[in-house]
Amino acid sequence: MDTTDNMFLETGFPSSREDSVIETYENLYEKKNYGSLDYPVSAYFLDLRNSYMNWIRWHWHEEMEVLLIQEGTAEIFTDDTSYVIQPGQGVIINQNVMHCIHSLNEQNCTFYAIAFQPEFLFGQKPSYLQTQYLLPVQDYHFFKLFMLDDKNPWHKRMLSSLNDAISVNMTQTFGYEIAAKGCLCHFWSELISRLPQPKKQTSTHASLDEQRVKQAMLYIRTHYAEPVSLEDIADSVHLSKSECCRCFARTLQMTPFEYLMKYRIFEATKKLMAPAAEPLSIAALALSVGFNNTSYFNKLFKKFLGCTPTYYRTHKVLSKDGDFVNCFDNLNHLL
Repeated sequence: MDTTDNMFLETGFPSSREDSVIETYENLYEKKNYGSLDYPVSAYFLDLRNSYMNWIRWHWHEEMEVLLIQEGTAEIFTDDTSYVIQPGQGVIINQNVMHCIHSLNEQNCTFYAIAFQPEFLFGQKPSYLQTQYLLPVQDYHFFKLFMLDDKNPWHKRMLSSLNDAISVNMTQTFGYEIAAKGCLCHFWSELISRLPQPKKQTSTHASLDEQRVKQAMLYIRTHYAEPVSLEDIADSVHLSKSECCRCFARTLQMTPFEYLMKYRIFEATKKLMAPAAEPLSIAALALSVGFNNTSYFNKLFKKFLGCTPTYYRTHKVLSKDGDFVNCFDNLNHLL
């Protein structure tokens, strides 16, 4: 395919939200909708206005993922840093890297994305190609996220291959799977040619802290509505309470208890948003997300969102144009 200077507008992608199938990241993550076993590749268009509170919350997946910004500005967080990406830029997210994303400056943000299993390029059986070109990327512990910018000629070649791979996946003409594999192989050859090639890797890109926090987050997401203590969270990852707190501090810059409280408030806002013939009372709502003290629930809700649950339900659920109101900054690094 021809490479143009304005790659993000001339790739054969759908030109508007109405012309494309818009996925929500919640659905993709919950369904693990990243292709099939035979063809583990999926391309999609995402509009952050369709994600809860314009956030893609903390998550990770086995696939490598690349996001290409079409409109607006996004900020993407890992456990130890953040990146700002704009139109003409993209970001490669390595396998199993914990990350979250939101739009900046209250503006809309849309992007195209492709997620794929790198083994698809090299086959499932151990081979020379895997050893030479796949394992160095999977085991390169400094490679969590990699920024791409079309002002860099090397990056521009990768962006062109990725745009072509997304385009053929979204149009799905006959033989698109072969064409996509060719595009992804070209992208991979560019990527691997510039990564440092140490003689021996001693650790993976996922730190021990990150692995433990992931496990603790899954425990909290499963048990948030139950009585949960710091000891319960620490036990779920086989750590002392103090070491568990240190892991969360180093990774998310918050304590396990703070994450639990924010997650409970997040779940409460989802329940307030849900249509219901008979809405829950505030006391019942608090109990349903793990608070046995309504006063404390109200206090935390106001601390994080700047208003009471009652006011939120009555006045701040949706603005007139359908966008979520600007009252969620204190829930960042969570969604």
